[in-house]
Amino acid sequence: MRQCLALDLRDDPALIARYEALHHRIWPEVAAHLRSHGVTGMEIHRLGTRMVMVMETDDAVHDPRAMSLAAAIDPKLRKWEALMWTFQAPTPWTPPGDKWTPMACLFRLADAAAD
Repeated sequence: MRQCLALDLRDDPALIARYEALHHRIWPEVAAHLRSHGVTGMEIHRLGTRMVMVMETDDAVHDPRAMSLAAAIDPKLRKWEALMWTFQAPTPWTPPGDKWTPMACLFRLADAAAD
């Protein structure tokens, strides 16, 4: 399954540069956590302070609730998330207490009629 999620960054060029540098090589524990919970692919794109994450998951393995609960009890993942939150900000449409917010898919070329 492909998911598209949005999150903002704090509007500070130095913080954005540091955030990007940290993502050039994420912590191995973070990558292992994602893979162990059925995340088979992930990309994060940025325009200004808005970020979009495209995440591919194996539905036979991926359980977002279990993934969140596992992250909440792992000290290294809690440390990563706390660090990330120093750079991140919720979008104006993000429910309180949430971070990455699912985006609605408005168009798929595969669904368009071929002429």
